[in-house]
Amino acid sequence: MARFDEVKATFWGDGLYGVQPPLTDAAVQDAEDQLRVRLPSSFLEFLRGRNGGLVAARWDAFPTVAPNSWSEDHVLLDMMMGIGCQDGQSSLLDTPYLVEEWGLPSPLVLLSGDGHCWIALDYRVCGRQGEPSVTWFDTDGDSELALAADFRAFVEGLTSAENFDVGGPEEDPSALSWSG
Repeated sequence: MARFDEVKATFWGDGLYGVQPPLTDAAVQDAEDQLRVRLPSSFLEFLRGRNGGLVAARWDAFPTVAPNSWSEDHVLLDMMMGIGCQDGQSSLLDTPYLVEEWGLPSPLVLLSGDGHCWIALDYRVCGRQGEPSVTWFDTDGDSELALAADFRAFVEGLTSAENFDVGGPEEDPSALSWSG
């Protein structure tokens, strides 16, 4: 419990990008009606603190047990969508359109992504009223990777992307060689 509360207390990054108006019970009920799912209480705890936005660098990555198109050992979580209809801001309410647009399975609730890769609450096994797992989807590679059994476990697994070796010229001097 302490780990979940620690992450929750320091989860959100600076700035207002992606932030929706403060979450109300009516907005939650409307979102659940539109999305036709029950949102996890642990997820709603996060959105009651701040309704979406940038994620603090301390919590912007989730380690993976298998490589993916993003990295050998993690996926990025740089922002998380909230619930609302703020102009120009992505929202969980965009999920039905985005799932169809990107050819994703259903039922999902998208938490974060850019179209090519998504992190989502995955209701396929538990049903629309159950406790969803958290899954990463790569639409370009038509693949998916289970991340956590539920949102709380996902949160408790978050860490900083700085903890991973991302390679590149700065870290691998041989990458600077050029033959031509």
